[in-house]
Amino acid sequence: MSGTAQTGSGVTVRRLLLGSQLRRLREAKGVSREDAGYEIRASESKIGRMELGRVSFKERDVADLLTLYGVAEPARRDEVLGMVRSANAVPWWHEYADVVPSWFQTYLGFEEAAGAISSYEVQLVPGLLQTEEYARAVIRLGSQSAPEAEIERRVRVRMRRQRLLAGESGPRLLTVIDEAALRRPCGGPEVMRGQLTRLLELAELPRVELQVMPLGFDGLSAESGTFSVLSFPEPDLGDIVYLEQFTTALYLDRPREVAEYAATLERLRVDSLSPQRSWELIERLLQEP
Repeated sequence: MSGTAQTGSGVTVRRLLLGSQLRRLREAKGVSREDAGYEIRASESKIGRMELGRVSFKERDVADLLTLYGVAEPARRDEVLGMVRSANAVPWWHEYADVVPSWFQTYLGFEEAAGAISSYEVQLVPGLLQTEEYARAVIRLGSQSAPEAEIERRVRVRMRRQRLLAGESGPRLLTVIDEAALRRPCGGPEVMRGQLTRLLELAELPRVELQVMPLGFDGLSAESGTFSVLSFPEPDLGDIVYLEQFTTALYLDRPREVAEYAATLERLRVDSLSPQRSWELIERLLQEP
C-alpha cells in the first residue's frame, strides 16, 4: 500500500471500477457470490463488498477470482491486477481514521468521486454547506462527551470535504433543506446568522442548486427522512443512495430502490420553493430578530 495520501476520488473510482469488472466477470461465468467467496476463503458478503468497491483488494484474492472466472490471458490479468495496486492507495481521510468511522469513510470516497450529489435534509444544514462554527456546534451536540481535540479533528474533516465546492471538477450539488433546519438555533443566533449568510453565498455558485421545503407542507416531506443520491460520471458506475443512521449507514445500489429515491427527491424538489424563492426566504430569515 502506498504511503502517500491521495485524493479520495481517484482511489474510490478505481475501487468501484475494479469491483464492477469483477462482478461482470463472475456473472458472465455464472458463478455465485457464495462460490466466489469459497474460492478466496471469504464470505458471500465479502464478495458483495468487493464488487461494490467498499473494501481494499488483496492481489492474491483477485488473481484467484480471475482464474475462477476463466480469465487466462496474461495481458488481461496484468491489467486487472494493476488496478488492484492503484485501488489500494491511501486517501486523505486515512489520517483521520481515529475520528472517522469506516462506514463514513466509504461515503467520503463516494462523495469525492460523484459527478452529482442530490440530497434532502430534514434536521440540519448539509455538511458540505456548513460554516466552521455551525459544524462545531453540530458535532458538539452529537458528541457531548467527546474531548475538545476530537471535536476539532472532526471539524477539520468537514471543512476538508468542502474543497469539492471550490474545485473546478467538483460535483454538482442539488439540495433540498427543510425550513425547520434553517430555523433550528444550532450554536446560537450569531452562528445561525453566519450559516444563513453562507447559504446565500453558496447558492450563487454555478454548481449549487439550493431549495427550501417550506414549513407546513403536508406532502411527501412528512414521510421522507434525510437521504442522498450520488451519481458518477463513469458509465460503468450506477447511482448509490446513502442513508445515514446514528451509528452506521446504509448504501443502496439496486436500480429499483435507487429509482424510487430519485423519484422521491424529484417530487420533493417540485414541492419545494424554487431556488430564487428559497434564496429570498433565507434572506428574510436573516432579517428576523
